[in-house]
Amino acid sequence: MPASVITVEELLPLLPARGPLIGLDLGTKTIGIAISDVERRLAQPLLTLARRKFTLDAQDLVALAAQNAALGFVLGLPLDMDGGSGPRAQSTRAFARNFARLTELPIALWDERLSTVAVTRDLIEQGASRARRAQVVDRMAAAFILEGALSRLKIMDEARSRLDARE
Repeated sequence: MPASVITVEELLPLLPARGPLIGLDLGTKTIGIAISDVERRLAQPLLTLARRKFTLDAQDLVALAAQNAALGFVLGLPLDMDGGSGPRAQSTRAFARNFARLTELPIALWDERLSTVAVTRDLIEQGASRARRAQVVDRMAAAFILEGALSRLKIMDEARSRLDARE
């Protein structure tokens, strides 16, 4: 059965207690990829995939998920600063819908406003050269996106545990 494109809030009930998630920062020329640990506490940059054709990119992502026993994807959604959906967000949603037809793993969208800006700022502060920043910014942005989603999942899981304890 094909996957569905959902929110991070809708992702939580679909996940077992343990298992990694893959974070994606979708660009026009590259896809930054990050992965969480099995406890879903930390996100680490994994690699940057040069974009080719959609089908080839999707096959690479599905294979990567299988190699890492990932349970789902968190795809950064580049909303406009006012929360609206511009051309990049629409393109990302189209990618997610098409990708969902090729995998059974859930694909959760996560607001990624300013993720690349934040990562670039951190790299500059660390003294990374322009060439080094170009090499790592996409996968680091994917980790930034995944970290945000993991934090949200943790908060939701803790709230659910408190409710369960009261019952």
